[in-house]
Amino acid sequence: MMRTWWWVCLGLWLTVGLLSLWWVRSDLQELHQYFTWTAVRYMLFYNRLAGMGLGLCFGLTLALLLSESRQILWGISDGEHARLLGNLRQIHAQGPSHPQWKVIRPEES
Repeated sequence: MMRTWWWVCLGLWLTVGLLSLWWVRSDLQELHQYFTWTAVRYMLFYNRLAGMGLGLCFGLTLALLLSESRQILWGISDGEHARLLGNLRQIHAQGPSHPQWKVIRPEES
């Protein structure tokens, strides 16, 4: 499940993130010479579409990192465990036609 989210995050960075960085490339060149947090704020405020794109990319990346860290430190919660068991039952019920069947039962593929 998390692997899929990481692929979505990578795809988002390769599309929306790069396009947003391309739109603010001249401002980034100025920031390279005269960096201030105020300049960053104005760059994102006056280029709202690029700011929203970068915010979306950074937000998803941060959320994934926090989720991975929580799972590493404290394990998965009871609710998450029950949800995953439900997904497993659904994959077994559908059988080999399910896209994740090869992940669950590689020997039967």
